[in-house]
Amino acid sequence: MKIAFVGKGGSGKTTLSSLFIRYLANAAAPVVAVDADINQHLGAALGLDEDAAAALPSMGAHLPLIKQYLRGANPRITSVDAMIKTTPPGEGSRLLRLRDDDPVHTTCARPLRLDGGEVRLMVTGAFTETDLGVACYHSKVGAVELYLNHLVDGPDEYVVVDMTAGSDSFASGLFTRFDMTFLVAEPTRRGVSVYRQYKEYARDFGVTLRVVGNKVQGRDDVDFLRDEVGDDLLVTVGHSDWVRAMEKGRTGPFRELEPENRAALRALREAADATYARRDWDRYTRQMVHFHLRNAESWGNARTGADLAAQVDPDFVLSEAAFRRVALPQSV
Repeated sequence: MKIAFVGKGGSGKTTLSSLFIRYLANAAAPVVAVDADINQHLGAALGLDEDAAAALPSMGAHLPLIKQYLRGANPRITSVDAMIKTTPPGEGSRLLRLRDDDPVHTTCARPLRLDGGEVRLMVTGAFTETDLGVACYHSKVGAVELYLNHLVDGPDEYVVVDMTAGSDSFASGLFTRFDMTFLVAEPTRRGVSVYRQYKEYARDFGVTLRVVGNKVQGRDDVDFLRDEVGDDLLVTVGHSDWVRAMEKGRTGPFRELEPENRAALRALREAADATYARRDWDRYTRQMVHFHLRNAESWGNARTGADLAAQVDPDFVLSEAAFRRVALPQSV
C-alpha cells in the first residue's frame, strides 16, 4: 500500500515517517521509503551519516532511465521525450513490483539495514544551485509520481513517502496516489492550518486523511486537536527520549522505543491496512488519467509538441491482472 506523510515544516513529519518505516521494518514487512521533500532529511532520520545520505542516487537525475523502462512497448507513447510526470501506463507499459529487482529499483533504490529488518530507500534528490531559474522541485517529484503510477503494490507491502512540506503536493495529482495520508500536526493554530488546506483540496478526490498529533504535552493539547480536526485525529505522540537520542546520533534498539509510541505506530499501520482493503483500482486509474489530461492541456502538449491525450489507453486498468499480463525484462 502507498502511504504519505505530510505537514508543515517543523511539524516532525520526517521524524514520524522514519519511525513508521522503522516500525514496519522491525515487523519484517517489505518497505520502500521515498524522500520526496525539498529538504532531503529522511536518510539521516533513518541513521545515515551526511556523506552516505549525500551519495544516494537521485530519482530526478535518473528520470530518463525511469521513463525509458516504464514506456516499454506501449505504442501510445511515441518517445521518452513525450512522457511527462503524469503519463499513465497502458498495454505494453512495464509495471513495477515493490520487491522486484527491475532497473528502476536497482538504479534508484539502496538497501538500508535497520534494527530488525531492511528497507529500500529512494530519494528525489536535493534542489541544487543548477536548478535555480531553470527548474522547479516538482520536476524532481515527478519521478515519484511516475513510479507510483506504474507500481502494482500488495496489501502486505508498503511504500512510505515523506512528502514536501505544506500544500505543495497539490501542484500535481501526486496527492491522490496514496491509500492513506497521515498529516502531522502540532497542537497550535499554525499546526492545523495545513490540515484545513489538505481537507479542502482532497475532499473531491476521496483522499483518506488522518491526523497524527505531534509534540503533544497533555490533555489540553489533545482537546485542542480534537476540537480542530474532529474524528480525523487518529493518534497523538508526545516526548520521546528514544527519539531525542536518535536525533543526536545515538540510536538504540528499536524495541526500546516507549510502549505508548510503539502503540501509536501500530495504530498507524492498522489504519493504513484498513484503507488498502478498500482500494478501487478503477478509480485509482481514472484519477491518474484525470490529472494527466489536465496537465496535457495546461502545459504538457505545448512543452512536448504532441497530443498527450492520445497516451491514454481507455481499456487499461492498473491492477494485479494487468501486471500478470506484462513481461518484465530486467534491462532497459
